[in-house]
Amino acid sequence: MPHVTSTVRPFGAVLTAMVTPMSADGEVDLDAAVALARHLVDHGHDGLVLNGTTGEASTTHAPEKAELVAAVVEAVGERAYVVAGAGSNDTAHAVRMAEQAAEAGAHGLLVVAPYYSRPSQDGVARHIESVAGSTALPVMLYDVPGRTGVRIAPQTVARLAEHPRVVAVKDASGDLAGAIRSIASTGLAWYSGDDGAYLALLAQGAVGIVSVVGHVAGERLAAVTAAWDAGDHAAALATFRTILPAIDAVNGAGFQAVAAKAACQALGLIPGRTTRLPLVPASEDELAAIREGLSAAGLLDAAPR
Repeated sequence: MPHVTSTVRPFGAVLTAMVTPMSADGEVDLDAAVALARHLVDHGHDGLVLNGTTGEASTTHAPEKAELVAAVVEAVGERAYVVAGAGSNDTAHAVRMAEQAAEAGAHGLLVVAPYYSRPSQDGVARHIESVAGSTALPVMLYDVPGRTGVRIAPQTVARLAEHPRVVAVKDASGDLAGAIRSIASTGLAWYSGDDGAYLALLAQGAVGIVSVVGHVAGERLAAVTAAWDAGDHAAALATFRTILPAIDAVNGAGFQAVAAKAACQALGLIPGRTTRLPLVPASEDELAAIREGLSAAGLLDAAPR
């Protein structure tokens, strides 16, 4: 694990929720995953999140998840934090995922609110407390009500902040005012879970990002972060603006795993863009639109390949 110099950024500053590369027949491609992880760490990242939404965690299986974590930790674990998703709407299942991630060598856990079942806030808290208490790993909460159907409400974040393993939040709630209050009151490390909100959340006290566009713009996100840290907010804004077409390209339709795989393929970072149903790989027209966004951001030559 990278040397910890501060509790301010317990998982680093620039993390990407990494796609899970797959071969044409839908099998997880560990060699491609390792190559992608190395590329990301070589280009601006000090952390990676595996087996999250963009990693198609809902359709990969327990042995695949553990093998992916172990392979990436072996490849880049001395240079970057490797955080593993432990998300389920079945608490016992989420606990097993956490235990398996720890056994595979993960440095931390990403724990999302239970989805679909829409439990009470007490149920949300008990679920996360159960997962957080199942290993010795530090935990990043993941608040993404657009996908789960339920928020980790501010009062629940405050309750969970008392748990010794809970150290951070990945915020994709869209509630900037709530972030201001929770950052101040809980002391948790706040990470933007929405590419477009990164600068706004930095202004509220966030410490980093768990990104999708980071697949293709990690160095620029690192430059934004460094400029912000240095107090050069104008430079941070100027650099961030250059990424916007790529943010739109990989996030705009809401199918981040699909678009991120297509973007990675367009840049030659992974060999294909296969996904597992119910996700459908990007069509040629969708790929062309993604390439256009990458080109507008200066991340891809305009000439077709």
